[in-house]
Amino acid sequence: MTSHTDPHSRAPAAEAVDDRVTPFHVDGLDVRGRIVRLGTTLDAVLAHHDYPPVVKRLLGEAVALTVLLGSTLKIEGRFILQTRTDGPVDLLVVDFTAPQDVRAYARFDLERLRAAEEAASAGAGPDSGVLLGSGHLAMTIDQGLSANRYQGVVALEGGGLEAAAHEYFTQSEQIPTRVRLAVAEEVRPGGAASSWRAGGLMVQFLPTEGGRIRTADLHPGDAPEGTEIPETQEDDAWVETQSLIGTLEDVELVDGALSSERLLFRLFHERGVRVFDAENVVARCSCSRERVMNVLTSFPPEERADLVEDGKVSVTCEFCGRSYDFRAEEIVEAEGPQG
Repeated sequence: MTSHTDPHSRAPAAEAVDDRVTPFHVDGLDVRGRIVRLGTTLDAVLAHHDYPPVVKRLLGEAVALTVLLGSTLKIEGRFILQTRTDGPVDLLVVDFTAPQDVRAYARFDLERLRAAEEAASAGAGPDSGVLLGSGHLAMTIDQGLSANRYQGVVALEGGGLEAAAHEYFTQSEQIPTRVRLAVAEEVRPGGAASSWRAGGLMVQFLPTEGGRIRTADLHPGDAPEGTEIPETQEDDAWVETQSLIGTLEDVELVDGALSSERLLFRLFHERGVRVFDAENVVARCSCSRERVMNVLTSFPPEERADLVEDGKVSVTCEFCGRSYDFRAEEIVEAEGPQG
């Protein structure tokens, strides 16, 4: 399972450890990937708001996906996932600050959410596509003032976050990619508060030989009706990889007793899977009094004056719920952002 010639690869952990991202490589299939398992970190992210269970589940998927993608950053910076849609959950924002900090927020319409739950199949609940509806998903890489921001946008048309991630990689990266996401609620006996778990797996086909990556042609939007898109013959290794991932069950991704390494061994042991140093994930908000002050003082003076109520300006962080109070003169008379 490991290569002793690679100083970064290691032996599989016998015990499962939550709140980590584990990179891996399957030499026999020319694929690399990452697996994330979230426990207390996800609970901490969700604890800041009184979200209904279906919203917690959807936001948990978004957090797992964001951590998978954001943890690939080789530099300091932020990876931001955001959805804006017409569904009952019309806004999701997950902010990952490299190398390990994550925070998240969801906005929803409670009345529409209840209607969606009533319309769903008994015991199943509305899926993520129903909750999101139609709109778009944006993925942004922000490297700070020293570099330009990069943003990729894909349409959400009734599908979930897994489908949107696949569409993003097809359009923006043109790297064959498969993503699996799962979220589960652990109900504790005696009326104790339940906890939440999330798992995610991302696998990409990256052969060293040129010409082996063959992506499907995008549909020509202006082509005559009935135009057939030529089928793309995928590489055998990538076909096998997708078949193996198809055997993965949600319960395996969120099983607190199954380590990431042993799960990867279940999937890829016949092809030789190597795991590398895991990276921690921590729930931490980046808000501060100074940052809020900088945002407020970036507004024109007349807009700042409109924010004053009872002689002060109050701001609550949407992510963590922390409140900041400023005297009116601090904001209205300020000259601009402070550094």
